[in-house]
Amino acid sequence: MAGDPKPFSISTDNITHEGMENQDQSNILKKHVMFFDRNHDGVIYPSETFEGFRAIGCGVLLSSVAAVFINLGLSGKTRPGKHFSIHFPIEVENIKLAKHGSDSGVYDKEGRFVSSKFEEIFAKHAQTHPGALTSNELKNLLKSNREQKDYGGWLAAFTEWKILYHLCKDENGLLHKDVIRAAYDGSLFERMEKEKASKKQKISSNVG
Repeated sequence: MAGDPKPFSISTDNITHEGMENQDQSNILKKHVMFFDRNHDGVIYPSETFEGFRAIGCGVLLSSVAAVFINLGLSGKTRPGKHFSIHFPIEVENIKLAKHGSDSGVYDKEGRFVSSKFEEIFAKHAQTHPGALTSNELKNLLKSNREQKDYGGWLAAFTEWKILYHLCKDENGLLHKDVIRAAYDGSLFERMEKEKASKKQKISSNVG
């Protein structure tokens, strides 16, 4: 997109998953979105979604579109029984209610991480490199997950994966398994924010 920065590679050397297998699996989907709850009050407003996308390296245009698309799409689903709010808040505690169709199934209906479904992504689609996806393999993954006439789910899945690929593919155009897994548990976003801040600090130091 015009105005967006060039994609930068994420180092997988220091990506950890905090022993995902030993975590409370019901919290994994919440961990995925908690990064965008910038003031940690359990509610994500469009301004926080925008701020979160900017923090991981997205341009102003992409961050703006993401904030509108995500909050308008998820707010009502995470606030069952409540009146419409013009502020379009997303309630983190109920994020499992916003799970869309046509996805990989790595999160189950309760928002838990399903290891077998995660491994299935690479067993089925990582034909070039066993631990990474190419652009074409990602397209095949999205096509294979499509549910009939689930246009909203198609769009949501396409948007999520394409943004991840745009920001995190390496110099060879590969989206690595460790990066994808870190995206699922949310640790990737924190890593990206730290790397962006570090690069900004180095640039400032060199200018100074």
